[in-house]
Amino acid sequence: MDRLKAGRFSFVSAGFTRLSPMNTFVLSCAVFALSLVTLATASPVTTSASAAIANSTSPSITPRSGILSALYGDLVLYTQYSSATYQLICPRPVGRTLIYQFPPLGTQGFIARDDARMEIVVAFRGTADLKDILTDVEFDLRPFVSPGIMEGSLVHHGFLDAYNNVAQDVVRYVTQQLVAHPGYRVILTGHSLGGAIAAIAAPSLKPVLGTVTVKLYTFGQPRVGDVNFVRSVETILGQENIFRAVHTMDGVPTMVPTIFGYAHFASEYWQHEEPIPLQPPENTVRKCTGGEDLTCSAQFPSGGINAFHLFYFGQLMSLNPTLCF
Repeated sequence: MDRLKAGRFSFVSAGFTRLSPMNTFVLSCAVFALSLVTLATASPVTTSASAAIANSTSPSITPRSGILSALYGDLVLYTQYSSATYQLICPRPVGRTLIYQFPPLGTQGFIARDDARMEIVVAFRGTADLKDILTDVEFDLRPFVSPGIMEGSLVHHGFLDAYNNVAQDVVRYVTQQLVAHPGYRVILTGHSLGGAIAAIAAPSLKPVLGTVTVKLYTFGQPRVGDVNFVRSVETILGQENIFRAVHTMDGVPTMVPTIFGYAHFASEYWQHEEPIPLQPPENTVRKCTGGEDLTCSAQFPSGGINAFHLFYFGQLMSLNPTLCF
């Protein structure tokens, strides 16, 4: 498997010099998406990804500070929700109440309710099949038009369509839950492609919900839209409600390049090194400045899909069925 993957990437790299920049990017997206499906569904990834992370050298960056332990706990929790979306059935997402699981032929994910924390969680799945690959590579920018919002910014065509396919269901079930459970807040979350869909869902849903608190937690999320979209997300949600987590040198967040008009929104929470046993894990994460902080993950050229993308806050993404029971 490793030799095959190495050969495939060597072949692609050798051919880049004969492609136009746009065709190179399309091919990169296709390779990225195909690799994600291969790695996410193959059992040997458990050993290889963990070993690569354990043996890796962390970036030589001294963090300005850690984060609060409560926030670190939130990142762990919503990583678990995001990982649970990869399971075919999830009757008890992270032990919570399942409200709705999206139908199997479209955008995947679920809506859950946590009565102890008084929140409704909408979680979207990352790339796992051919349909998702086609979504990933449909990267042309389109006007941001979705139930609840219509404005002048531009977003990734595939990500927008993926959310709009389930937007009416999201609005219906979330509003029903909020009527039945006043005072609850709403969480949008997802890993990789799922994080990109959540990033479109959150600013679309917030205007519909009015004063309800809406928070966005994404993990390994690629860039989603242009600078105007970035400003809209930050304005509609408030930067204090945005948590875009990146694991060390994960190559997916920078996979969609800025030269095609894309940008990241704030705030990035960069886990710059692996936790050390008996040391506070929250000290391994720093809050970055703005959306494209060159002292955080943006300093590294994209390596596409890699071991860092598959492992977030203690979860080997997609491979833990116990999260659903």
